[in-house]
Amino acid sequence: MKSEGKKRIWAEYQKEIADDHYFYVRSCIRQSFFPGSEQFFLHFLGDVLGKDIYENPSHTTCTGIGYHADVVPLSTIMTVIARHYALMKDAGYRHIVISCVTSFGIYTEIFETWKHFPEELEKTREYLYKATGREFDLPESMTHTSDIIYKFRNEIADRAKYRLVNHETGEPLNIVEHIGCHYSKMFPKYGVGGAEFPNVLGGMIEAWGGNVIDYPERRHCCGFGFRQYLVQANRGYSLSNTTKKFSSMKPYKPDLVLTNCPGCTMFMDKWQYTIREMEGTVYGENGESIPVLTYEELAGLVMGYNPWDLGLQYHMVQSEPLLRKLGIEYDPADKFKTKDGRQMPLPQNLINA
Repeated sequence: MKSEGKKRIWAEYQKEIADDHYFYVRSCIRQSFFPGSEQFFLHFLGDVLGKDIYENPSHTTCTGIGYHADVVPLSTIMTVIARHYALMKDAGYRHIVISCVTSFGIYTEIFETWKHFPEELEKTREYLYKATGREFDLPESMTHTSDIIYKFRNEIADRAKYRLVNHETGEPLNIVEHIGCHYSKMFPKYGVGGAEFPNVLGGMIEAWGGNVIDYPERRHCCGFGFRQYLVQANRGYSLSNTTKKFSSMKPYKPDLVLTNCPGCTMFMDKWQYTIREMEGTVYGENGESIPVLTYEELAGLVMGYNPWDLGLQYHMVQSEPLLRKLGIEYDPADKFKTKDGRQMPLPQNLINA
Protein backbone atom coordinates (compact mmCIF):
# COMPACT_ATOMS: atom_id res chain seq x y z
CA MET A 1 0.00 0.00 0.00
CA LYS A 2 2.82 2.37 0.83
CA SER A 3 4.40 1.75 -2.57
CA GLU A 4 1.09 2.31 -4.35
CA GLY A 5 0.54 5.52 -2.37
CA LYS A 6 3.95 6.86 -3.34
CA LYS A 7 3.29 6.09 -7.00
CA ARG A 8 -0.06 7.86 -6.84
CA ILE A 9 1.47 10.95 -5.22
CA TRP A 10 4.39 10.98 -7.68
CA ALA A 11 1.96 10.80 -10.61
CA GLU A 12 0.60 14.19 -9.56
CA TYR A 13 4.02 15.72 -10.18
CA GLN A 14 4.36 14.56 -13.79
CA LYS A 15 3.86 16.62 -16.92
CA GLU A 16 2.78 15.73 -20.43
CA ILE A 17 5.80 15.71 -22.74
CA ALA A 18 5.11 15.52 -26.45
CA ASP A 19 6.48 12.46 -28.25
CA ASP A 20 7.28 14.09 -31.59
CA HIS A 21 6.92 17.12 -33.89
CA TYR A 22 8.95 19.69 -32.00
CA PHE A 23 9.44 23.39 -32.77
CA TYR A 24 12.87 24.11 -31.30
CA VAL A 25 14.09 27.48 -29.99
CA ARG A 26 17.74 27.99 -29.10
CA SER A 27 19.39 29.66 -26.11
CA CYS A 28 21.69 32.69 -26.37
CA ILE A 29 23.99 31.51 -23.58
CA ARG A 30 24.05 27.86 -24.59
CA GLN A 31 24.96 28.45 -28.22
CA SER A 32 27.65 30.93 -27.10
CA PHE A 33 29.29 28.89 -24.34
CA PHE A 34 28.19 25.27 -24.92
CA PRO A 35 27.34 24.91 -28.64
CA GLY A 36 28.00 21.17 -28.57
CA SER A 37 25.03 20.68 -26.25
CA GLU A 38 22.50 22.06 -28.70
CA GLN A 39 24.12 20.23 -31.60
CA PHE A 40 23.91 16.93 -29.70
CA PHE A 41 20.26 17.56 -28.87
CA LEU A 42 19.33 18.17 -32.51
CA HIS A 43 21.38 15.19 -33.70
CA PHE A 44 20.01 12.84 -31.06
CA LEU A 45 16.37 13.76 -31.61
CA GLY A 46 16.52 13.97 -35.38
CA ASP A 47 19.15 11.48 -36.51
CA VAL A 48 19.21 8.89 -33.71
CA LEU A 49 15.54 8.76 -32.66
CA GLY A 50 14.14 9.90 -36.00
CA LYS A 51 11.92 12.58 -34.48
CA ASP A 52 10.55 15.55 -36.39
CA ILE A 53 12.30 18.61 -34.93
CA TYR A 54 12.31 21.96 -36.68
CA GLU A 55 14.36 25.08 -36.06
CA ASN A 56 13.42 28.38 -37.70
CA PRO A 57 16.46 30.56 -38.57
CA SER A 58 14.34 33.68 -37.98
CA HIS A 59 14.01 32.90 -34.27
CA THR A 60 15.58 35.57 -32.04
CA THR A 61 16.52 35.98 -28.40
CA CYS A 62 13.62 35.95 -25.96
CA THR A 63 15.16 39.11 -24.40
CA GLY A 64 14.82 37.42 -20.98
CA ILE A 65 18.04 38.77 -19.50
CA GLY A 66 17.05 42.29 -20.54
CA TYR A 67 13.59 41.76 -19.02
CA HIS A 68 14.96 40.52 -15.70
CA ALA A 69 17.41 43.42 -15.67
CA ASP A 70 14.51 45.91 -16.08
CA VAL A 71 15.72 47.01 -19.53
CA VAL A 72 12.98 45.34 -21.62
CA PRO A 73 9.36 46.07 -20.58
CA LEU A 74 6.77 43.32 -20.16
CA SER A 75 4.71 44.40 -23.17
CA THR A 76 7.79 44.16 -25.40
CA ILE A 77 8.88 40.71 -24.27
CA MET A 78 5.32 39.40 -24.62
CA THR A 79 5.33 40.61 -28.23
CA VAL A 80 8.70 38.96 -28.87
CA ILE A 81 7.39 35.64 -27.56
CA ALA A 82 4.20 36.07 -29.59
CA ARG A 83 6.36 36.39 -32.71
CA HIS A 84 8.03 33.07 -31.86
CA TYR A 85 4.59 31.50 -31.61
CA ALA A 86 3.73 33.02 -34.99
CA LEU A 87 6.83 31.40 -36.52
CA MET A 88 5.71 28.09 -35.00
CA LYS A 89 2.20 28.55 -36.41
CA ASP A 90 3.56 29.35 -39.88
CA ALA A 91 5.71 26.18 -39.79
CA GLY A 92 2.74 24.02 -38.76
CA TYR A 93 3.93 22.99 -35.29
CA ARG A 94 2.16 23.06 -31.89
CA HIS A 95 4.78 21.64 -29.48
CA ILE A 96 7.44 24.18 -28.51
CA VAL A 97 10.75 22.96 -27.06
CA ILE A 98 12.82 25.61 -25.27
CA SER A 99 16.58 25.26 -24.85
CA CYS A 100 17.15 27.89 -22.15
CA VAL A 101 15.82 27.78 -18.59
CA THR A 102 15.55 31.59 -18.49
CA SER A 103 13.50 31.46 -21.68
CA PHE A 104 11.46 28.59 -20.25
CA GLY A 105 10.62 30.74 -17.24
CA ILE A 106 9.70 33.64 -19.53
CA TYR A 107 7.43 31.49 -21.70
CA THR A 108 5.64 30.05 -18.66
CA GLU A 109 5.28 33.46 -17.00
CA ILE A 110 3.73 34.95 -20.13
CA PHE A 111 1.51 31.91 -20.68
CA GLU A 112 0.15 32.26 -17.13
CA THR A 113 -0.22 36.02 -17.52
CA TRP A 114 -2.35 35.60 -20.63
CA LYS A 115 -4.41 32.91 -18.92
CA HIS A 116 -5.30 35.14 -15.96
CA PHE A 117 -5.34 38.45 -17.82
CA PRO A 118 -6.81 37.74 -21.28
CA GLU A 119 -6.85 41.46 -22.06
CA GLU A 120 -3.02 41.31 -22.13
CA LEU A 121 -3.21 38.52 -24.68
CA GLU A 122 -5.42 40.62 -26.92
CA LYS A 123 -3.11 43.61 -26.56
CA THR A 124 -0.17 41.42 -27.55
CA ARG A 125 -2.03 40.11 -30.60
CA GLU A 126 -2.63 43.73 -31.63
CA TYR A 127 0.99 44.78 -31.03
CA LEU A 128 2.36 41.84 -33.02
CA TYR A 129 0.02 42.37 -35.95
CA LYS A 130 0.79 46.09 -36.13
CA ALA A 131 4.53 45.45 -35.94
CA THR A 132 4.84 42.41 -38.23
CA GLY A 133 1.48 41.55 -39.77
CA ARG A 134 1.68 38.14 -38.07
CA GLU A 135 -0.87 36.17 -36.06
CA PHE A 136 -0.23 33.36 -33.59
CA ASP A 137 -1.76 30.42 -31.76
CA LEU A 138 -0.88 29.27 -28.26
CA PRO A 139 1.14 26.02 -28.12
CA GLU A 140 -0.44 22.70 -27.21
CA SER A 141 2.59 21.85 -25.08
CA MET A 142 5.61 23.69 -23.74
CA THR A 143 8.66 21.70 -22.68
CA HIS A 144 12.27 22.34 -21.82
CA THR A 145 14.97 20.39 -23.61
CA SER A 146 15.86 18.63 -20.35
CA ASP A 147 12.26 17.34 -20.27
CA ILE A 148 12.87 15.70 -23.64
CA ILE A 149 16.14 14.05 -22.60
CA TYR A 150 14.39 12.91 -19.40
CA LYS A 151 11.56 11.43 -21.46
CA PHE A 152 14.03 9.44 -23.58
CA ARG A 153 16.47 8.65 -20.75
CA ASN A 154 15.84 4.91 -21.01
CA GLU A 155 16.41 4.96 -24.77
CA ILE A 156 19.79 6.56 -24.02
CA ALA A 157 20.49 3.89 -21.40
CA ASP A 158 19.71 1.19 -23.98
CA ARG A 159 22.29 2.75 -26.33
CA ALA A 160 24.87 3.35 -23.58
CA LYS A 161 28.51 2.54 -24.19
CA TYR A 162 29.46 3.73 -20.71
CA ARG A 163 27.63 3.79 -17.39
CA LEU A 164 28.03 6.45 -14.70
CA VAL A 165 30.25 4.10 -12.78
CA ASN A 166 33.92 4.32 -11.82
CA HIS A 167 35.39 1.71 -14.13
CA GLU A 168 38.21 0.92 -11.66
CA THR A 169 36.15 0.50 -8.47
CA GLY A 170 32.78 -0.47 -9.95
CA GLU A 171 31.10 2.09 -7.69
CA PRO A 172 28.45 4.52 -9.04
CA LEU A 173 29.70 8.07 -9.52
CA ASN A 174 28.47 10.58 -6.96
CA ILE A 175 26.68 13.31 -8.88
CA VAL A 176 25.23 16.64 -7.78
CA GLU A 177 22.19 17.65 -9.83
CA HIS A 178 21.39 21.35 -9.98
CA ILE A 179 17.97 22.45 -11.24
CA GLY A 180 17.67 25.97 -12.65
CA CYS A 181 15.44 28.23 -10.52
CA HIS A 182 13.38 29.35 -13.52
CA TYR A 183 12.60 25.71 -14.33
CA SER A 184 11.19 24.52 -11.02
CA LYS A 185 10.51 27.50 -8.78
CA MET A 186 8.60 30.08 -10.84
CA PHE A 187 5.70 27.90 -12.02
CA PRO A 188 6.39 24.44 -10.57
CA LYS A 189 3.63 22.63 -12.49
CA TYR A 190 5.57 23.11 -15.72
CA GLY A 191 8.57 21.09 -14.49
CA VAL A 192 8.96 17.37 -13.86
CA GLY A 193 8.48 16.86 -10.11
CA GLY A 194 7.44 20.44 -9.38
CA ALA A 195 9.31 22.51 -6.80
CA GLU A 196 9.18 19.79 -4.11
CA PHE A 197 10.63 16.86 -6.07
CA PRO A 198 12.28 18.14 -9.27
CA ASN A 199 13.56 14.89 -10.74
CA VAL A 200 14.31 15.81 -14.33
CA LEU A 201 18.08 15.42 -13.82
CA GLY A 202 17.96 12.87 -11.00
CA GLY A 203 15.95 10.58 -13.27
CA MET A 204 18.67 10.73 -15.92
CA ILE A 205 21.46 10.07 -13.43
CA GLU A 206 19.73 7.04 -11.95
CA ALA A 207 18.80 5.63 -15.38
CA TRP A 208 22.43 5.84 -16.45
CA GLY A 209 23.85 4.20 -13.33
CA GLY A 210 24.93 7.14 -11.14
CA ASN A 211 24.22 8.06 -7.53
CA VAL A 212 22.37 11.33 -6.83
CA ILE A 213 23.83 13.28 -3.89
CA ASP A 214 21.53 15.01 -1.42
CA TYR A 215 23.21 17.82 0.50
CA PRO A 216 22.07 20.87 2.53
CA GLU A 217 22.20 23.51 -0.23
CA ARG A 218 20.88 21.25 -2.98
CA ARG A 219 18.20 23.76 -4.04
CA HIS A 220 20.28 26.87 -3.42
CA CYS A 221 20.73 29.27 -6.35
CA CYS A 222 23.87 28.89 -8.47
CA GLY A 223 24.67 32.54 -7.78
CA PHE A 224 23.75 34.10 -11.12
CA GLY A 225 20.59 35.95 -10.08
CA PHE A 226 20.74 38.48 -12.98
CA ARG A 227 20.90 41.73 -11.01
CA GLN A 228 23.33 40.15 -8.55
CA TYR A 229 25.76 39.67 -11.42
CA LEU A 230 24.82 42.17 -14.13
CA VAL A 231 25.42 45.07 -11.73
CA GLN A 232 29.18 44.94 -11.20
CA ALA A 233 28.99 46.17 -7.61
CA ASN A 234 26.79 43.17 -6.75
CA ARG A 235 29.11 40.45 -8.05
CA GLY A 236 30.54 39.71 -4.63
CA TYR A 237 27.03 38.70 -3.58
CA SER A 238 26.78 36.44 -6.63
CA LEU A 239 30.11 34.82 -5.85
CA SER A 240 29.25 34.32 -2.17
CA ASN A 241 26.12 32.37 -3.17
CA THR A 242 28.17 30.04 -5.35
CA THR A 243 30.76 29.63 -2.59
CA LYS A 244 28.03 28.66 -0.11
CA LYS A 245 26.70 26.03 -2.51
CA PHE A 246 30.06 24.44 -3.31
CA SER A 247 31.15 24.49 0.33
CA SER A 248 27.98 22.56 1.19
CA MET A 249 28.52 19.86 -1.45
CA LYS A 250 32.28 19.42 -0.89
CA PRO A 251 32.07 16.90 2.02
CA TYR A 252 30.05 14.55 -0.20
CA LYS A 253 32.94 14.30 -2.71
CA PRO A 254 30.98 14.73 -5.94
CA ASP A 255 32.54 13.51 -9.17
CA LEU A 256 30.38 15.78 -11.29
CA VAL A 257 27.80 18.58 -11.20
CA LEU A 258 24.94 18.18 -13.68
CA THR A 259 22.76 21.19 -14.54
CA ASN A 260 19.80 21.96 -16.79
CA CYS A 261 20.28 25.74 -17.00
CA PRO A 262 22.95 27.27 -19.26
CA GLY A 263 23.47 30.19 -16.89
CA CYS A 264 23.95 27.81 -13.96
CA THR A 265 26.39 25.71 -15.99
CA MET A 266 28.40 28.79 -16.93
CA PHE A 267 28.53 30.24 -13.42
CA MET A 268 29.23 27.05 -11.51
CA ASP A 269 31.99 26.29 -14.02
CA LYS A 270 33.62 29.72 -14.17
CA TRP A 271 33.16 30.75 -10.53
CA GLN A 272 35.21 27.71 -9.50
CA TYR A 273 38.10 29.17 -11.47
CA THR A 274 37.50 32.58 -9.86
CA ILE A 275 37.44 31.15 -6.33
CA ARG A 276 40.57 29.13 -7.03
CA GLU A 277 42.39 32.22 -8.26
CA MET A 278 41.18 34.40 -5.39
CA GLU A 279 41.60 32.00 -2.48
CA GLY A 280 43.30 28.86 -3.74
CA THR A 281 40.17 26.90 -2.75
CA VAL A 282 39.03 23.86 -4.73
CA TYR A 283 35.98 21.71 -4.05
CA GLY A 284 36.84 18.38 -5.66
CA GLU A 285 39.24 15.67 -4.57
CA ASN A 286 42.99 15.53 -5.19
CA GLY A 287 43.28 19.30 -5.53
CA GLU A 288 40.93 19.34 -8.52
CA SER A 289 37.80 21.32 -9.28
CA ILE A 290 34.47 19.62 -10.03
CA PRO A 291 33.46 19.33 -13.71
CA VAL A 292 30.09 20.96 -14.45
CA LEU A 293 28.26 19.45 -17.43
CA THR A 294 25.01 19.92 -19.27
CA TYR A 295 22.63 16.97 -19.51
CA GLU A 296 23.28 16.66 -23.27
CA GLU A 297 27.02 16.49 -22.69
CA LEU A 298 26.54 13.75 -20.11
CA ALA A 299 24.11 11.88 -22.36
CA GLY A 300 26.64 12.09 -25.19
CA LEU A 301 29.43 10.71 -23.00
CA VAL A 302 27.21 7.83 -21.90
CA MET A 303 26.46 7.04 -25.55
CA GLY A 304 30.14 7.11 -26.50
CA TYR A 305 30.36 10.41 -28.37
CA ASN A 306 33.79 12.01 -28.70
CA PRO A 307 34.11 14.43 -25.74
CA TRP A 308 35.68 17.08 -27.98
CA ASP A 309 32.76 16.85 -30.44
CA LEU A 310 30.50 17.50 -27.45
CA GLY A 311 32.50 20.64 -26.67
CA LEU A 312 33.82 19.74 -23.21
CA GLN A 313 36.99 21.69 -23.99
CA TYR A 314 34.92 24.90 -23.92
CA HIS A 315 34.44 24.61 -20.15
CA MET A 316 36.75 26.35 -17.71
CA VAL A 317 36.93 23.23 -15.50
CA GLN A 318 38.19 20.51 -17.78
CA SER A 319 36.73 17.02 -17.83
CA GLU A 320 39.75 14.69 -18.05
CA PRO A 321 39.46 13.41 -14.43
CA LEU A 322 35.84 12.50 -15.12
CA LEU A 323 36.70 10.85 -18.44
CA ARG A 324 39.33 8.71 -16.73
CA LYS A 325 36.89 7.62 -14.03
CA LEU A 326 34.37 6.56 -16.67
CA GLY A 327 37.04 4.75 -18.68
CA ILE A 328 36.33 6.88 -21.75
CA GLU A 329 39.03 6.81 -24.39
CA TYR A 330 40.03 10.16 -25.86
CA ASP A 331 42.92 11.67 -27.79
CA PRO A 332 44.43 14.71 -26.01
CA ALA A 333 45.99 15.83 -29.29
CA ASP A 334 42.55 16.35 -30.85
CA LYS A 335 41.23 18.51 -28.03
CA PHE A 336 41.76 21.90 -29.65
CA LYS A 337 41.64 20.97 -33.32
CA THR A 338 39.02 22.02 -35.84
CA LYS A 339 36.92 19.54 -37.78
CA ASP A 340 39.37 19.69 -40.68
CA GLY A 341 42.33 18.98 -38.37
CA ARG A 342 43.78 22.48 -37.93
CA GLN A 343 45.27 23.30 -34.54
CA MET A 344 43.50 26.12 -32.72
CA PRO A 345 45.37 28.45 -30.32
CA LEU A 346 45.64 26.83 -26.90
CA PRO A 347 43.73 28.62 -24.11
CA GLN A 348 45.40 29.65 -20.88
CA ASN A 349 44.43 28.96 -17.28
CA LEU A 350 42.28 25.86 -17.81
CA ILE A 351 42.01 23.72 -14.69
CA ASN A 352 41.97 19.92 -14.35
CA ALA A 353 43.44 19.70 -17.87
